[in-house]
Amino acid sequence: MTANPLLTALIPLVADLSRELPEAERYRRLLQALRQLLPCDAVALLKLDGEVLIPLAVEGLSADTLGRRFKLSEQPRLQALLAQRGPLRFATDCGMPDPYDGLVDGHRGHLPVHDCLGCALYVQDQPWGLLTLDSLDPASFGRVDLDNLQAFASLAAATVMASERINALLQRAEDQHQLAEAYKQAAVQQRPRELIGQSAVLKQLQQEIALVGNSELNVLISGETGVGKELVAEALHAASPRANRPMISLNCAALPDNLVESELFGHVRGAFTGAHNERRGKFELADGGSLFLDEIGELPLPAQAKLLRVLQSGQLQRVGADQEQRVNVRVLAASNRDLAEEVRAGRFRADLYHRLSVYPLKVPALRERGRDVLLLAGYFLEENRGRLGLRSVRLTQAAQASLLSYTWPGNVRELEHLIGRAALKAIAGCRERPRILSIDSDHLDLPEQHPDMPLPASSSPASSPNNLPLREAVDAVQKQLISQALSRHQHKWAAAARELGLDRANLIRLAKRLGLN
Repeated sequence: MTANPLLTALIPLVADLSRELPEAERYRRLLQALRQLLPCDAVALLKLDGEVLIPLAVEGLSADTLGRRFKLSEQPRLQALLAQRGPLRFATDCGMPDPYDGLVDGHRGHLPVHDCLGCALYVQDQPWGLLTLDSLDPASFGRVDLDNLQAFASLAAATVMASERINALLQRAEDQHQLAEAYKQAAVQQRPRELIGQSAVLKQLQQEIALVGNSELNVLISGETGVGKELVAEALHAASPRANRPMISLNCAALPDNLVESELFGHVRGAFTGAHNERRGKFELADGGSLFLDEIGELPLPAQAKLLRVLQSGQLQRVGADQEQRVNVRVLAASNRDLAEEVRAGRFRADLYHRLSVYPLKVPALRERGRDVLLLAGYFLEENRGRLGLRSVRLTQAAQASLLSYTWPGNVRELEHLIGRAALKAIAGCRERPRILSIDSDHLDLPEQHPDMPLPASSSPASSPNNLPLREAVDAVQKQLISQALSRHQHKWAAAARELGLDRANLIRLAKRLGLN
């Protein structure tokens, strides 16, 4: 008994409907089945997108066909196929230009007299796209082939519908996963992580956070590595009207250059190799909320230009997309680089720098915060106490003195890791698990001070007499304190005076006497 060629082609496709296949593989099998049913030299599946047809899969056509976009206004054959509900076979002497001229594998130049057949695909009674077949033999197709193509097109429509629904579900799952992670982080941090300390510089920072947090201004947070710039961003978000929306974070330094734009702005399916599904970027996920861009100074220049456009207009374009969309996002950026210097060196756009630094905030280094190091150490000790199942953990006087005299090049992050290591070393040195664990300076194992490391204010040469007369020693200390305050506040005298508890005019007079003004 002779097998029915239509059934032979359709049965594998029906089986594929229940299989989890990548879109490209699903469409490849579809076209292979069509060529088995209707042998030809080239076949293509094209999707309608506005006034353009986009090839999703091709067989027998050059690989670059997938990158082309066929405008309906320039392709009368494709227009004719879409205008007819059923299959359409073009006459061999049809004078309409063929969209595949020069694209059929093994044939270069204008297509001679050939057979051309196509059919529109409808999904939920709406035109979705086309199936096209081309044969160099002008007598390839007949009446029966039109009927077979009509039947095949119905299953092809079911195939593309299944593929689109699977993609939509995957996209929704991806979006929900990203949002769930953001909301989970927000839920864990409903009470934002605290900026711990009592130093004057930290209190000044907290006042500025309260001031700018309730605004819509973009903020540029600067400071050395490990000072807690992300905590400042969280505090700004928590103080803003956007606090009921998650803060989305992106570390610009952790991404390859070719993925930065996709992470920021998202991409459409097929935008680049590996882009199997559409994906929303961080800006879309942060719509209505805040976006924290850490290490913004590492952003490549091309991505800087696109970021600037979003900040200026509120409009973004996914990678590979033709349409734009609006977002409402407040940007909080951070960098441990001197971005003003990066601008002068040509590594960072000046216009983007000014857009980001509408309100600059500098996070002080740990060595500038005096006895805050002991408060922070207490916070980290308590965290480790719970983690290690201890009743109490304490620092000896010698350990406290060591913490105060160290310069902390790695800042708060270095302190956090050091306390964790010290607690483990202290436990290891006990024969029995103690009720109260004491951490001594030996457990801290602080590295020796490097000669060119900046010294903390409490131990700098200017803060000790060094056999100087009292007046000169006092002047040296005052000069150092004023210089540090001015540096922290970008040489704004009013802000430095507030920190030092002086009247602005008196501070200027004192600085002038000390040779600072």
